Amino acid sequence: MEQVKAFFGNYLLISAVLGWLIAQFMKIFTGAFSGKGFNILHMFSNGGMPSSHSSTVLALTTASAVQYGVGSAAFAISAILSMIVMNDAFGVRYETGEQAKILNRITKELFSGKTEDINTGLKELVGHTPFQVLVGALVGIVTALLYGWVLGVL
Repeated sequence: MEQVKAFFGNYLLISAVLGWLIAQFMKIFTGAFSGKGFNILHMFSNGGMPSSHSSTVLALTTASAVQYGVGSAAFAISAILSMIVMNDAFGVRYETGEQAKILNRITKELFSGKTEDINTGLKELVGHTPFQVLVGALVGIVTALLYGWVLGVL
């Protein structure tokens, strides 16, 4: 029982996990509002609104700032991790999705009507727009602060 209490009392870990879960859950509703329809499976998707990557790392960074201070090694490590992950989310991963759209269109046009039609199903939604990353970051910050308040850390 002490291990369970210690696990859920791990402010940094649970803040990050909750940040991810909440952002993923929100995708069900943001997908419905964006015209993709209400689909529970949106919770298990990559890309989209909000960025769960940003939410996770910003929840971790916020929790480390609250618990250990902005001068701590924990904060420094999580802040650098956050910068890398968020840059990757709207940089490399977003561009990968854009390239997949173009490749899917090219291969569909190139091989349409032929008997040896190839699979053009490259995943197109793998990254985020800067706005999706920003919203994910805000979700993470709020999540960590609310969980800190519940734990009595704040």
